[in-house]
Amino acid sequence: MPRRQAIRHCRPQDNANGRPGTRGPTAQLLRTGARQQAVLSMIRKLQSGEYRLYSRKINPKTGKRRNLGTFKSRAAAEKHERAVQYFKRH
Repeated sequence: MPRRQAIRHCRPQDNANGRPGTRGPTAQLLRTGARQQAVLSMIRKLQSGEYRLYSRKINPKTGKRRNLGTFKSRAAAEKHERAVQYFKRH
């Protein structure tokens, strides 16, 4: 009598390590516990020396990120980012 093979139930693989939703550099940062770095990547330094805060989502009309403000210092941009996140959830 032939031996029976065990039936394996597995989800379709989304990437190399088989876990869905774990692609891209942002997912890498979130997995390593560096969530704050993912947030700070939306703050960019301009040639003028100022810092600009961009939205995380891309505007579907323009295909670019929305400008959420320009600030003299990075600390001011980070403070405004926290205020934006608070406003979104309260």
